[in-house]
Amino acid sequence: MTNEKRLLRALRREPLDRPPVWLMRQAGRYLPEYRALRSEIGSFLGMVRDPEASAEVTLQPVRRFGVDASIVFSDILLPLEAMGMELVFDERGPSFPDPVRSQRDVDALQEVDPRETLSYVGKTLELVKAGLPADCTLIGFCGAPFTLASYAIEGGTSRQFMEIRHAMYHETALFESLMDKLTTMVTEHLRYQVESGAEVVMLFDTWAASLTKEDYARYAEPWSRRILDALEGVAPRLAFAGAAGHLLEEQVAFGTEGVAVDHRVDLVDAFARAGDGVTLQGNLDPGVLLATPEEVRRRTDALLDRVGNRPGHILGLGHGVLRKTDPECVGAFVEAAKSRGA
Repeated sequence: MTNEKRLLRALRREPLDRPPVWLMRQAGRYLPEYRALRSEIGSFLGMVRDPEASAEVTLQPVRRFGVDASIVFSDILLPLEAMGMELVFDERGPSFPDPVRSQRDVDALQEVDPRETLSYVGKTLELVKAGLPADCTLIGFCGAPFTLASYAIEGGTSRQFMEIRHAMYHETALFESLMDKLTTMVTEHLRYQVESGAEVVMLFDTWAASLTKEDYARYAEPWSRRILDALEGVAPRLAFAGAAGHLLEEQVAFGTEGVAVDHRVDLVDAFARAGDGVTLQGNLDPGVLLATPEEVRRRTDALLDRVGNRPGHILGLGHGVLRKTDPECVGAFVEAAKSRGA
């Protein structure tokens, strides 16, 4: 077998002896080594802004589990902070004390070069790249414009998304001007990550599930498409819309090399819906990793048996690793994939 990285081959849908395996949010609070470093640094944002700390966190699951890909330790909301919004992380999660509610607020968002304002992300990627095993792929990422706009307008997480819906339906010019600014920023941020060593880029549309197919086509898809089109040929691209099985066809239609599939969608059905032109990533339920290592292995083996080692599959979770996950269960998940190899 060629020495080229397994994940890159999977994104070209080449036959492999086993699927590559990695996990979204594989670097995080469930790892004791992460918690120790977090205690030393003092805050999440402090870690993110410290390239040495961020690189160490990124490499921790690679060392422990031998995963086939490493996603840079960062956050989807950093571009909003770089554009001038105050970002706060506390026990309730991220928030923006001064949300975007007027055209003046949109106009106040700075059009900045991420190579300057987010240079610490680039430095982190450089350090990680230097420390990765030769067979491990480095992934960069950013949030999609709709998800970033949701945080900016709502001021944080939301269940009803009333403020952004009001902007979508009643203040279209404001909404579209915000989306345009975010699209430019995200595109350049992902370009910068590739320049700094990322070999694959992933676009997370965390809140796309809040939209119907009609509203997604009108208020989210065009801006994500602009980003993904701009990055065609720059690096392989992965698209992900959390809890949005109803939007699978729309995600596939982007024409990216890969689409990550939420665990609420049957993966075999997803392959049938997606066709042969795209790699699918997924999709064990992250909640299964709260069980025993034996159950994790059984469920992972069952998923792999159903998929059948077809070309174009990356084994992963349907969402990120949960905070209370036992690292031994992550190890069982990774080993179930790696034991299939020659």
